[in-house]
Amino acid sequence: MGKLSVGGQAVIEGVMMRGPGKVATAVRSPEGRIEVDCGPVHSIADKYTILKKPFLRGTVSLVESLVLGIRSLSYSAKMAGEEDEQLTDKEMAGTIAFAFVLAAILFIAIPTGGAKFFHFITDDPVFLNLMEGALRLIIFLGYIWGISRMRDIRRVFQYHGAEHKTIHCYEAGLPLTVENVQQFSRLHPRCGTNFLLIVMLVSIFVFAFLGWPSLIERIASRVLLLPVVAGISYELIRFAGRTTNPIALKIIQPGLWLQYLTTRPPEDDMVEVAIESLKAVLPEEEIVPGTGTYMEKDVPPTAETSELMPSVSQ
Repeated sequence: MGKLSVGGQAVIEGVMMRGPGKVATAVRSPEGRIEVDCGPVHSIADKYTILKKPFLRGTVSLVESLVLGIRSLSYSAKMAGEEDEQLTDKEMAGTIAFAFVLAAILFIAIPTGGAKFFHFITDDPVFLNLMEGALRLIIFLGYIWGISRMRDIRRVFQYHGAEHKTIHCYEAGLPLTVENVQQFSRLHPRCGTNFLLIVMLVSIFVFAFLGWPSLIERIASRVLLLPVVAGISYELIRFAGRTTNPIALKIIQPGLWLQYLTTRPPEDDMVEVAIESLKAVLPEEEIVPGTGTYMEKDVPPTAETSELMPSVSQ
């Protein structure tokens, strides 16, 4: 029998895992303990089954993952002592709207506006759209490289590596222990990094044949077609996650390479957090005997962690 489909996300000093019907966020507190917040999660696609159809489920999954991710980040920031309260629904909606506008400016408005500088070569609209796509890809890669150099983000990327290693260990059917998990790769074909890179590449081909109208019309067309791009990209990433076809594996290889930037080798205590997060969303029968228990283990914060995680009393 195949393993259940699970996914996750790195958060501040922790890992969020989503399993069938549950989502959990495990965070290492300033005192060194692992705190887990777990609850049920329901998809709107369960109510409207048409949204489970190919090319529709991608957009649903993207929006729901964004909402769950921001909630988990808010919880982790609170537990890590960086915020006093979690975001309200109104604040979360504002955060999502701000993130969308910022992404639209950075990855849509700037590339399509900058492509006009290639008019000196040719006015062919297909060429200009391809140059826009190339600029978008360069900005995306530059953004990833830039944030990977930030110290605080490097710790998040270590937890990202712990998340991938833990999922690999579960999918291999081994007990979830630090020793077992650390043997696996920190790269995973279903990673969100892969998805974003595929989105960038798919958008190049989708937008290539839209002509070259005014700047406002170009920006509007890109925004309106985002669900189409997300739908196609989601189906590709699902296929890549379960195929053994060598050609398909070669196609997703650039996304795996990019994960060398967005993941870092995790420390053992980070793996413990990822294990507890995954255990929280798995049915009891899916947890292999011999799996470790780390909830009650007090781990004194390292010097680096102490600097990044002020005590709650501050």
